[in-house]
Amino acid sequence: MAVQYRTNNCGELRESHVGQKVRLAGWVETIRDHGGVLFIDLRDQYGVTQIVLNDEALLENVSKEAVVSVLGLVTLRDAETINDKIPTGKIELRASEIDLLGPCKNQLPFDVTTSRDTREDVRLKYRYLDLRNPKVASNILLRSKLISYLRSQMDALGFTEVQTPILTCSSPEGARDYLVPSRKHHGKFYALPQAPQQFKQLLMCSGFDRYYQIAPCFRDEDARADRSPGEFYQLDFEMSFADQEDVLKVAEKVLYNTFSKFTDKYVSPAPFKRITYTESMLKYGTDKPDLRNPLEICDLTEFFSNVEFAAFKNRPVRGIVANCAGRSKSFFENLLNYALSIGMKGLGYITIAEDMTLKGPIVKFLSEEKQAELISMLNLQVGHTLFFICDSKNIVDKLAGQIRTELGEKLDIIDKNRFEMCFIVDFPMFELNEEEGKIDFTHNPFSMPQGEMDALLNKDPLEILAYQYDIVCNGVELSSGAVRNHRPDIMEKAFEIAGYTRDVLETKFSALYNAFHYGAPPHAGMAPGIDRILMLITEQENIREVIAYPMNQNAQDLMLGSPSEVTEQQLREVHIKIR
Repeated sequence: MAVQYRTNNCGELRESHVGQKVRLAGWVETIRDHGGVLFIDLRDQYGVTQIVLNDEALLENVSKEAVVSVLGLVTLRDAETINDKIPTGKIELRASEIDLLGPCKNQLPFDVTTSRDTREDVRLKYRYLDLRNPKVASNILLRSKLISYLRSQMDALGFTEVQTPILTCSSPEGARDYLVPSRKHHGKFYALPQAPQQFKQLLMCSGFDRYYQIAPCFRDEDARADRSPGEFYQLDFEMSFADQEDVLKVAEKVLYNTFSKFTDKYVSPAPFKRITYTESMLKYGTDKPDLRNPLEICDLTEFFSNVEFAAFKNRPVRGIVANCAGRSKSFFENLLNYALSIGMKGLGYITIAEDMTLKGPIVKFLSEEKQAELISMLNLQVGHTLFFICDSKNIVDKLAGQIRTELGEKLDIIDKNRFEMCFIVDFPMFELNEEEGKIDFTHNPFSMPQGEMDALLNKDPLEILAYQYDIVCNGVELSSGAVRNHRPDIMEKAFEIAGYTRDVLETKFSALYNAFHYGAPPHAGMAPGIDRILMLITEQENIREVIAYPMNQNAQDLMLGSPSEVTEQQLREVHIKIR
C-alpha cells in the first residue's frame, strides 16, 4: 500500500490554500514553546512553513533536524505574526498529526542555519548537514540550472553532446595524472583524463562537426581558492572547419548570455576585448588581467636609459600612476611593506604637488627637461603618485601586476558590480627553459603556430606566436583554448624544436598522431570552467562553495574518508605491493 508523505511542499502554501487539509514533509528547523503553544519551522528544498500545535505529545521523540510528516489545516496567521521575509509567511499549518520519519541525534555537530560560520573541516565531514542550509544549497541548485542552460545554448548552436571515457591512458598534459592500476594487464595503468583533449580532437577526425560535453577533468594538483584538487568540470567544446574567431564568437555568446541570465550585475557585451599576451603582461603585469581596475602599467625603461640613477640602470622599469591625493603616511608605509612581502627590494615613488612640481628622492636625478617630459608623457596631474617597479626582466612585470592589484584594492577603485570579460590572444608558442637551456612549449603543444610550417622553419622559435587564447573575467582565467595543429608534418617540426623526436608522438599520442594521417579537418575549441563561472556569479571566495562534495585543501574527502586504505586482497588483484 502506497504511503503519502506529503500533498504539498514547504514553500508552496499561500492564502489561497486556507481551509484545506494538507500534509507536509521535511526537516524540523526550529522548535519554539510559547506558553503551551508550540511552533515548528518545517523546512525542505523549496522553503519553510510554520507549524502550530497545542498538543506536546505530538512531538514525542522529535528534535531539531528530525524528518517528519505533518497533517494539518492551513490557516491565516494573526496580523501581528505575519512574516514578510518568507513566501509562506501569511499562513501556518495547524497540526493534528505528526509522523516521525527519520529521528535525529540530539547533539548536532553544528547548527544547520549557521553552518557557514563553522570550521570548514567540520562542514565537509558532515557535508550532508551543511547542504541543508538553504544558503549553501542555493549554490548547488544554481549549478544545476546553469548547467542545464549551458546545454540548451550549445544545443541551439548546433553542437552534439558526446561523453568521452573516464578510464584512459596517461599522457604528458601538464599536470600529474590520477593512475588506476589494471587487474587484467599486469604492471599497466589507466589514467583519469586531465581533459578530454585527445578524444574531442579525435571526434573531429571522425566527422562530427561540433562537439560539446559537461566534462569532468581530473588533475592531481594542489588546491587554491579558485582550484579544487582532484576533480573539476568544464564546458568542453570543439569545432571543425573553424578558426580562432569562430571559437571566440561562440564563447562570447554563451558566456555573455549565461552571466546575464544568472546575475544582475553589468556584463561586458560582445565583442569582448582582445588583448595580446605581450600587451597584457606589460599593461597589467599578468595574463589574467582584472579590467575592473582602471590602473595601467607603463614602460619607463627607455625614459630612464639616459638617467644617471644606478638602481634603474640597464634594467627594465615599470611605472603606475594612481590618484593618492589625501592618503596618509601609513598608506604608503603599508604599500611598501606589501612590496617587500612579495620580494621587492623597495617601492620608489614621486608625487605631484599643487604647483605641478615633482616630489620624492628620485626627482634629484631628473633634469628639469626630464621632469617635464615625464609629466607630459604620463599626463601627470596634481594629486597623482607615480610608483616605480624595477627588477630583472623575468619578474618585473609580475611584480608590477601585483602592485597594480594592491593599489586597486587599497584605493577602492575596483568596481565590484560588474563582470569584465576579455580574451588574451597571441601567446608565444615556445619559451626558454633557462635551467635546462632548452626550448619548451609555452602552452598546449598541439596548438597551431601562427605562420604554420614557414614560421617553424624560418623564425626564431621564441618569436613564434601560437593560435592560443584564454578567456579572463575579473582577473580569473575561465578557459584556455587553441586552434589545433592538425597537420602531422607541422606537428613533427614543432615537437622537434622543443627537443622531442617523432617517437614521442608515436608513443605518447599515437591515436591522435595516427588519426591526423587519415584526413583531419582544421579544428579549434576551448573549455570554460563551470566551477569558476559559478564561483564568480555567486560571489564566493572559495571554489569549494559551489561543489556539492568537494575535497578539502589537502585533497581529502573528510565525509567518506578518501583516500583510504584497501585490503591486501584488493592490492594483489591489481598487482601492487606496498612497502
